[in-house]
Amino acid sequence: MEITLLGTGAPAGLPRPGCPCASCATAVGADARAATALLVDGVLLLDLTPGPALAAARAGRTLHGVRQVLLSHPHDGPALEIPAGLPAPVRLSDGRELALISGHRVRAVALDSPGTGYEIGGPDGERLLYLPPGAGPAGLPAGPAGDTGPYRQTAAPPAPYALVLLDVLGRPDALARLRAAGSVGPTTDVLAVHIDHDVPPGPELHRRLAAAGARTVPDGTTLLVGDYRAVPDLPRRTLVLGGARSGKSAEAERRLAAFPGVLYVATGGTREGDAEWAARVSAHRERRPSSWRTAETCDLVPLLTAPDAPPLLIDCLSLWLTDAMDAVGAWDEDRWRSGEARRALAERVADLVAAFRAATRTVVAVSNEVGSGVVPATAAGRRFRDELGRLNAAVAAECEHVLLVTAGTVLSLRG
Repeated sequence: MEITLLGTGAPAGLPRPGCPCASCATAVGADARAATALLVDGVLLLDLTPGPALAAARAGRTLHGVRQVLLSHPHDGPALEIPAGLPAPVRLSDGRELALISGHRVRAVALDSPGTGYEIGGPDGERLLYLPPGAGPAGLPAGPAGDTGPYRQTAAPPAPYALVLLDVLGRPDALARLRAAGSVGPTTDVLAVHIDHDVPPGPELHRRLAAAGARTVPDGTTLLVGDYRAVPDLPRRTLVLGGARSGKSAEAERRLAAFPGVLYVATGGTREGDAEWAARVSAHRERRPSSWRTAETCDLVPLLTAPDAPPLLIDCLSLWLTDAMDAVGAWDEDRWRSGEARRALAERVADLVAAFRAATRTVVAVSNEVGSGVVPATAAGRRFRDELGRLNAAVAAECEHVLLVTAGTVLSLRG
């Protein structure tokens, strides 16, 4: 199958009309996007973009051969324009199948929000899945053998789609569900559409999509479904650094939001009677997908070295270090000066770093960057600052990706 993306943006387009935000202000040229619409082999049109005939002409295509127009969602953007000669647009009911004379088969997929997804089968057997903005699939089939996750059903899982087009940025959990069900595999080309002004266009957009194993293309791009394409390189180990309230935890969570079965490891534990700490923990929990599991522990080595395990998010290494320094008596001046506490702490750090090196599961770890601030007034504060700097450097050496987050903005230090 050959598909042409007449538009790749949200229903209101990008930039949004009259919107003064920074993302809209910089969405110019190839970064400007009309409402998402797909032309499949010149015979099937999914959704309508403003000026579809002109959009097709700009892409070197024509709508004269279109025999079916399908809508996927209630349109709240610009008024629909239906060029003369096109069949009236319809929306299929869930589960309905449609066979076109061209040999294409369409099946309406049930969603967890208003709208309809479409599974398209080509004459040569290729399969793609298209989901509307803000939508995820409902009633998914079973995941891979041995999967006991929250999306497991009783039916046998289908073969992965060759191409999936969905709202990756708005619904990363939908992509996680598809992965859990086996509908998205390692060779699936995941294409982000319905792109809105929530993420600045350009490098930041592509960086966030690559972290989810997805990509996007400009309006007017034509693709061959099933054509070989290198999927984004997903790092096995990532370290996310940042100061207080920098957005480092949100960035770490975002990097795994499109993957199923994540184990979130909270190293801070609970603090009885501390309402402010409880509020922080609650805010973190509310951000996480409901399918994630949580473990409150500082025993990280067994988790890092567990074979064939789902992704692991550790938040954070600075609290792990606090616990380790408590355990070895590093705050005691005599034990520290004698070298006893120093050696015991070095052993714990070495074990942790070796576990990072041996990790075969996907790991995203968060840590504080404290070396750029005010010099601590106490010897204990300076000791912690120094040891955390050494720990961060040692863990970073074992990670393919190292990120620094400042004021919610991500700078890639490695990878």
